[in-house]
Amino acid sequence: MGNSVSLALRRFVKNNAVAYMFLLPWLAGFFALTFYPMIMSLYLSFTDYNISRPNDLNFIGLGNYIKMFVSDAKFTKSLSVTFTYVFVSVPLKLIFALLVAVLMNRQLRFVSFYRAVYYIPTLLGGSVAIAVLWKKLFSKDGIINIIIAGFTGLEASALPGWISNPKYALWTLVLLTVWQFGSSMIIFLAGLKQIPQEYYEAASIDGAGKIQQFFNITLPTLSPVIFFNLVMQMITAFQAFTQAYIISGGKGDPINSTLFYTLHLYNEGFYYRNMGYASAMAWFLLIIIAVLTGLIFKSSGSWVSYGSGD
Repeated sequence: MGNSVSLALRRFVKNNAVAYMFLLPWLAGFFALTFYPMIMSLYLSFTDYNISRPNDLNFIGLGNYIKMFVSDAKFTKSLSVTFTYVFVSVPLKLIFALLVAVLMNRQLRFVSFYRAVYYIPTLLGGSVAIAVLWKKLFSKDGIINIIIAGFTGLEASALPGWISNPKYALWTLVLLTVWQFGSSMIIFLAGLKQIPQEYYEAASIDGAGKIQQFFNITLPTLSPVIFFNLVMQMITAFQAFTQAYIISGGKGDPINSTLFYTLHLYNEGFYYRNMGYASAMAWFLLIIIAVLTGLIFKSSGSWVSYGSGD
């Protein structure tokens, strides 16, 4: 029995040696740059590891996880800011992307050019340069206030600094995220191309208007694409970091109104050097994303249609 298993294993390795040779660089990168750091961060999350004291490492069990809810006020604030950001920006982004995709699906002149232009913000929006530009646009003396003053007749100096005001700072980041709708738009557009035109022709013969067709044909048929975009955009939104770091100066200012969870995690790990606590925060974020993703998958049975007739 042992010899037959050993022979089968050697035969399998021999027959697939070339494939494994091609996979070797990816496997090496995965284990060295992804799997090993994940396992180490899980271990460190149960310790008091500090970067400035690498040799003074003590196992503290659930101490870091208890600290989150008991003695870290910024943890609660960062969760509140992040959940607000995710639950507002993701639906708005998907709605806007879907509406633009519907418009781009029509037979318009230069439609290919428009699609390319609308996709550009997705390529540029996550960059440091755009974050710096956004901060300047929404500052007290920025062009946004100049435009508002021109339309309303108010003095630009009388308008608030949108970035520096805790009432509005988070919403400028939401607007920046919605502006980066290009990737979702392209995916929606691909889904719209797959909807048979016969559905709309039959609905028109039955007297259904454009709005009725949208809600009774487009949305149900497009629901798998909406589901995919929802999951992907939610995961991406929870990991938002660059814009908040640049616009808030790395501290979540003003008054922690832009203190994203990832920003608080970064500060704990690299500013305060509490890498053990930062690792615990990272794993807790993974749990949050996994739970919410699971809930979306659980609910998908009631609103996602795959055309099976169910």
